[in-house]
Amino acid sequence: MEIWINPACSKCRSAISLLDAEGADYVVRRYLEDVPSPDEIREVLERLGLEPWDITRTQEATAKELGLDEWPRDDGSRERWITALSEHPRLIQRPIITAEDGTAVVARTDEAVRDALSR
Repeated sequence: MEIWINPACSKCRSAISLLDAEGADYVVRRYLEDVPSPDEIREVLERLGLEPWDITRTQEATAKELGLDEWPRDDGSRERWITALSEHPRLIQRPIITAEDGTAVVARTDEAVRDALSR
């Protein structure tokens, strides 16, 4: 199990606390420092069953600078979104937990963290 976090994020700290309380075995990835490659983002998206725009923090200043609200959300634009997430990792929704069964969850709630633990 791996969890992508930003240590400054309260939801990330809460997820880590819950994982620790449950005695989970996991690896922390500080994704702002250890930036995921486009291939890693594709893999996580597949595990999540989501599209890149579904895990994009569109209210971030960078998103507004890039004009993401105007970007198409279709198959033809998918790679453009993935590139943006890799080049601007702050745009990636957090925390993301990759579960042992090959799936992943965006673990913004205690329920989502528990869901990842149960997989």
